[in-house]
Amino acid sequence: MKVLIITYYWPPAGGSGVQRWLKFAKYLKAYGVEPIIYTIDNPNYPKTDDSLLKEIPKDIMVLKKSIWEPTDLLFWKKNKIDDKGISNVSKGGLLSFIRGNFFIPDPKIFWVKPSVKFLQSFLKSSEIDVIISTGPPHSMHLIAQKLHQKSKIKWIADFRDPWSDLYYNKDFNQFSFTKKRNRKLEKSVLQSSDCILTVSNTLKNEFSKIANRVEVITNGFDNEVLSLKPNFLDNEFSISYIGLLPQQSNPKTFLNVLKEICLENTAFKKDLRLNLIGDISDEVKREIENNNLIENSNFIGYVHHQKAIKYQKKAQVLLLLIPNVEKSEGILTGKLFEYLTANRPILALAPTQGDVSKVLKDTNTGEVIHFDDKVNLKTKVLELYQQYKSGKLVVKSNNIQQFHRKELTKQLATIIKSLHS
Repeated sequence: MKVLIITYYWPPAGGSGVQRWLKFAKYLKAYGVEPIIYTIDNPNYPKTDDSLLKEIPKDIMVLKKSIWEPTDLLFWKKNKIDDKGISNVSKGGLLSFIRGNFFIPDPKIFWVKPSVKFLQSFLKSSEIDVIISTGPPHSMHLIAQKLHQKSKIKWIADFRDPWSDLYYNKDFNQFSFTKKRNRKLEKSVLQSSDCILTVSNTLKNEFSKIANRVEVITNGFDNEVLSLKPNFLDNEFSISYIGLLPQQSNPKTFLNVLKEICLENTAFKKDLRLNLIGDISDEVKREIENNNLIENSNFIGYVHHQKAIKYQKKAQVLLLLIPNVEKSEGILTGKLFEYLTANRPILALAPTQGDVSKVLKDTNTGEVIHFDDKVNLKTKVLELYQQYKSGKLVVKSNNIQQFHRKELTKQLATIIKSLHS
């Protein structure tokens, strides 16, 4: 079987968006499915990671076509927001307003028409059994939808994040027309695809209200996470966050708790080290400063994937921050699954009844505390600190193998084959 995978993110793209389908492509052949990738030829990724180029299977076909993006003029290239960090791109200003209202569903919309023409020609000379699109950007689904309509080839639409309910959409100050247009496009994709793939049970429940078939395959971890062994743990009481930290995930209550404990316990203040590895929004940095935690904070910035894994494995505590927004119960960030393999306790600020809570309970890897639950947050931080001081800060994880990328790809192959049986 052959599948055509339409994805905007492909190495050397950095960040979490590239991982999911790079890893699926790596393992699909082992289950009798040959992946063919369609991606952009002139990438303008906000972050790049050349180390991921080594993970592309040597025998895989990668089709590329150039794209014109208005973001070349409005965002990273002209305004050099890349230098400042992509966590600050969506801030409710003029650029966000233009991006959110004039390019529906996203600035990649200009790639749809030339891609359809290019891929129609390719499909005439190639036997493709299933088309797969992955978003965001959700324009990828519009490419696949048109190909599906014209060719009748089976189609899987993979939603790594929601469309209309994407948590940062409100920062675009969208017109009611824009919101209606996005919902109409989203509904059309959900109804016309043969299968919707998504990353959490909460999202599955939402999409099932419209789509005929919805399957869940979470994100996961791969061998490079397991093979990297740390030489040591941090000597300090390090609480480490790895990844993009947007304003929607600003842990105000948590930082206030750290401030209080520092004032009450001089030993804690001396031992505390807050490591922030990745793009951190200006709002979070200001909050850290307002709580007098600058001296205890280490802003490391964006690092390539393998270095990020090393930071995970030597941390005393791993901090997981889910965006504090409506309908956040279904957000399962990609970093969670790599956190699981680090054998370090995970402290998650998230909805207590969300998908994150279930994963942590099932794997015995950490605890979820609600964003604003100051009492329990303080109790938990002090508990972790006492375990650190006594040398008993350990985790005995279980049931994590189900999230290995190879096991997840096996599930994907079964879904693909079910469409062609």
